Amino acid sequence: MSVKGRIHSFESCGTVDGPGIRFIVFMQGCLMRCQYCHNRDTWDLNEGKEITVEELINEAKSYRFFMKSSGGGVTASGGEAMMQPEFVRDFFRAAQAEGIHTCLDTNGYIRKHTDVIDEVLDVADLVMLDLKQLDDSIHQNLVGVPNKRVLDFARYLHQRGQKTWIRYVVVPGYTDDERSAHLLGDFIKDMDNIEKVELLPYHQLGEHKWEAMGFDYQLTGVKPPSKEVMEKVKEIISSYTKAKVIY
Repeated sequence: MSVKGRIHSFESCGTVDGPGIRFIVFMQGCLMRCQYCHNRDTWDLNEGKEITVEELINEAKSYRFFMKSSGGGVTASGGEAMMQPEFVRDFFRAAQAEGIHTCLDTNGYIRKHTDVIDEVLDVADLVMLDLKQLDDSIHQNLVGVPNKRVLDFARYLHQRGQKTWIRYVVVPGYTDDERSAHLLGDFIKDMDNIEKVELLPYHQLGEHKWEAMGFDYQLTGVKPPSKEVMEKVKEIISSYTKAKVIY
């Protein structure tokens, strides 16, 4: 019997969630409460639509030419993909059976390490891990939960030798300072499984979703970081790691 999942939507030709052109599945449900979240409507696990692995892989396969010709593949994003690990595992298995590259985009907030977590990682060609903030007090203020589980998951990816890209959102007043950049650099300095660090400048594109849903957007008035700030964060993190640091 096919595992069913609950998704928010999918994007057929994404170019920012992994290498190449990608079929991106936005899974429903998330335990973090990021103040800058631009997918506010993915938080509730009971929303979205139910779909089978067969239905989803058949949709993805129709874009196979564009994915393969660009070095792309499928990405499970969210929300938080690891809230539905059995579905992601079976979707990735089906994709790999078709010769399609798989990428897990996760915040790493894994509540309990079970066999299914390893089963997902076994069929993930690439993991993109969001590290929000290394200072736990700021992390809790920014995203609503402690960072211990996230950091433990990052260490576990290193232990496994899992090919990983780190994503770090540069949010003025929360993660754009030099101390935060040094903390991140120091944390990843010995992790030779990390190929790339993507610095993502904060943007205000999600504000309208919060307003449409009747919620107060917490970062109203916060402007995207300047190029000078992005360069300084890049310079600091690059001094710690051999991974490519980009924004």
